[in-house]
Amino acid sequence: MSQPSDAFRHVAARPHAPLRTFHPRRIALGKDRQDALRRLFPQLGFSVHDEPSFPRRADGTLDAEALFGRRAPLVLEIGPGMGDATVTMAAADPTRDVLAVEAHVPGIANLLVLVRDAGLTNVRVGHGDALDLVRDAIAPGSLDEVRAYFPDPWPKARHHKRRLVQPVHVSLLRSRVRVGGTLHVATDWAEYADQMLEVLVADPDLDCSGFSPRPPHRPVTKFEARGLDLGHESRDLIATRVR
Repeated sequence: MSQPSDAFRHVAARPHAPLRTFHPRRIALGKDRQDALRRLFPQLGFSVHDEPSFPRRADGTLDAEALFGRRAPLVLEIGPGMGDATVTMAAADPTRDVLAVEAHVPGIANLLVLVRDAGLTNVRVGHGDALDLVRDAIAPGSLDEVRAYFPDPWPKARHHKRRLVQPVHVSLLRSRVRVGGTLHVATDWAEYADQMLEVLVADPDLDCSGFSPRPPHRPVTKFEARGLDLGHESRDLIATRVR
């Protein structure tokens, strides 16, 4: 495997046609994280871009059964950050497989270490843009749930077009969720929360009854805890695909 600094360079440097819903960040990796990537990524991770390293079915879509070594309901988590919540939820729900897709390499390295230390077999880590993976390789109706906790709020009005939760992206994600499956998003940015609600309620194939209390199965993330300390209010929205 290439050195991590080379193997993961393309996400920040490669030009893409679609607008990115995240800030590409270049962060130096310490020795421990480089070592984690070198040892764990070939076992538990795969690349979304350039040379995708995930197993595919004959139609080109992701073969989750081959990736995880079993057949189980599949959850897509977009932007797991440093992975604390991902690992907690996966450990509490071993009957489902979690595909966590993150663009930022330090988060990937940390998540890989957490997965290894917890001894989990139901988590795989994708590096790259989750929307590209969904567009190109996730079969319609194949996901049990999509999660996106605290995506970048892009607070400036001119950047709202980059937000993850907007009609075109929600339509795409919903199409990959089975009927009866869910789309669960959360934010502590009040104006973004209102937009999320508007978008989810407007989708004719989703049932969203409004803001929900944080469900017990979603732990408070470190990012969320910092916001709560600053007086931010977190809001969850859980929408169910009805047709």
